[in-house]
Amino acid sequence: MRKRILLLLFTLWAGRVLVAQEPSPPSPLVDRVSQTGFLQLEAESFKGLPHRQKLLAHWLSMAAIAVNPIVYDQNSAYGLELKHVLEQILTHSQGIDPVVLKKLTDYTKLFWANRGNHNSFTSQKFLPEFTYEELQAAAERALRNRARLGPRAKLQKDREDLRKPIFDPDYQPYLTAKNPKSGVDPLMASGNNLYQGVTMSDLKDFHDKYPLNSRLVKKNGKLVEQVYRVGGPGLYADELNRTIRYLTMALPYADAPKKKVLQDLIRYYQTGDPADWRQFNIDWVRDDSPVDFTNGFIEVYKDPRGLKGAAQAYVTVVDEKLNKLMKAFAANAGYFEQREPWEDKYKLETPHPPIVNAVEALIQTADFDVTTIGENLPNEAEIHDKYGSKSFVFTGSTRAFAAATGMKAAREFASSDEERARAEKYQTLTDDLYTAMHEVLGHGSGKMNPKLTAEPAVYIKEYYSTLEEARADLVALWNFFDPKLVEIGAIPNLDAAKAAYDGEARAALTELHEFPTGDTIEEDHRRGTQLIVNYIREKTGAIQPLERDGKVYLVVRDYDQMRQGVGMLLAELMRIKAEGDYEAAKALITKYGIHFNTAWRDQVVERYKQLDLPTFWSGINPDLVPHFGRNGRIDDVEIAYPRDIVRQQLRYAEIAGH
Repeated sequence: MRKRILLLLFTLWAGRVLVAQEPSPPSPLVDRVSQTGFLQLEAESFKGLPHRQKLLAHWLSMAAIAVNPIVYDQNSAYGLELKHVLEQILTHSQGIDPVVLKKLTDYTKLFWANRGNHNSFTSQKFLPEFTYEELQAAAERALRNRARLGPRAKLQKDREDLRKPIFDPDYQPYLTAKNPKSGVDPLMASGNNLYQGVTMSDLKDFHDKYPLNSRLVKKNGKLVEQVYRVGGPGLYADELNRTIRYLTMALPYADAPKKKVLQDLIRYYQTGDPADWRQFNIDWVRDDSPVDFTNGFIEVYKDPRGLKGAAQAYVTVVDEKLNKLMKAFAANAGYFEQREPWEDKYKLETPHPPIVNAVEALIQTADFDVTTIGENLPNEAEIHDKYGSKSFVFTGSTRAFAAATGMKAAREFASSDEERARAEKYQTLTDDLYTAMHEVLGHGSGKMNPKLTAEPAVYIKEYYSTLEEARADLVALWNFFDPKLVEIGAIPNLDAAKAAYDGEARAALTELHEFPTGDTIEEDHRRGTQLIVNYIREKTGAIQPLERDGKVYLVVRDYDQMRQGVGMLLAELMRIKAEGDYEAAKALITKYGIHFNTAWRDQVVERYKQLDLPTFWSGINPDLVPHFGRNGRIDDVEIAYPRDIVRQQLRYAEIAGH
């Protein structure tokens, strides 16, 4: 599971000191389209890797690029087709009206940033500024420039097929609609391509054989699982074959544990068998090496049922300078587990200390992007309980956000000089601690009732992802006031814990600017924040709105009462997860997590406009550039920073064959 941005993020205190002693580098905010900012990620730790590990990282990065196109198809039945048309226009743009080309380029940047034409945070469809006729003329010109768009008759048909998906705001308006209007089926209301012709009622007595890695379609009245695999033949066989080729090229540079992991993943992509995925995860959890990666069908946020995994990949290198704190949390996992506020029967007696690393990302592709600053895997509860987990905190991302945003939002939405002072002093530290505890202590905690015969997500369905993200957030909030944090040097005093609670209250308000229309939230992390703050407001009164000079603030009135509310909700969410209690999850999340005050939202949107900060973010990866010797083999790999989303994404398309 992931930890995404709850507010604007800032670098660790230690990293800030180091940066302050050096000349100011160029801003990582290298491009912007409307409300989306593009950040250049850096990973200077790569330069210190031994030669073999650089080569390993290169081939793992190539495998990450190979799997990238899959998520475009998962997000929309039209995703790959539209991606191809847009990219061919951009690479064959001679003679296209410059004004139209600018509109097409901006739209394509947003399309890449969201892996389709639905905003990845709000789930809402975004529309282009160009017209259908302008797209038509640009495609015709690109065809004359020898773009690979097929015969003219096919191009005309393809464009007509794309008219509604691109231009009609009422056609598939949401990528995922977990709670659509009354009477509308969630699967039919969602624009993603995880199901075709299937409704929730069709699945009442259906049990997925391949829950993570299949598309469900209805053919001749029967449900068919189209399995993501090479053999079969399977869905996405071409992309997975290419991924396997690069994973195989990585094998000679991997040590024995990593080689076993790579062989497991190759076998899984060949068979699609959940047992092979389980074995991959078991061996992956045991491998703790400086260069790590994930590549697979993993997070289930986009599936209203909470079962189908989206393709994602990343490759990381350990950031040794900031890794000490992560290890301290892992070493004390048992201490924190026994002090969680839920019933003892849900506590792990001997938790497996998670592998924890502060890392810099060398590449992030498919469904993984810069807004994810922490991740704990694997998601399968059974593997967590028996074998442990691995947690990553992406320090390259937090540094990029720090340099790009500063303290503008905290200053605007803090309600008093005292709160602003706490934010200035501690926010740089507590945001990263929040992420670390969310991943290390949150997702890895608790145990299930043995009566559950499947993963909790099977029972809790469309509410599971929200519940689990909120539960991990609450673990972090609960532990901020534990004296152990001062003892291990994570925080200097409990004033820092107050800053973290202030930030949680503000986040429930500030995140509303991401939803400029409508009155509901689909994104699971944002639902989790609303659930926490709204529950505590009602049950304890510890958080209250304050209006002053025409502005609204959310203020913590009593920190002890807020922690009591955190404990109450955390204990209940742990019970719900452990028992698979669907009805209780539904009741809590629909009451506290989905709807918001639209008047507050409108005000927050206007205040953010004055701050002139992007609302949404996308990352530009480092490039790992191979150098070839006279024998044709790679003799070195260097890291470069392209600062150009167009150049990088067109290169990815060429490598991936899309």
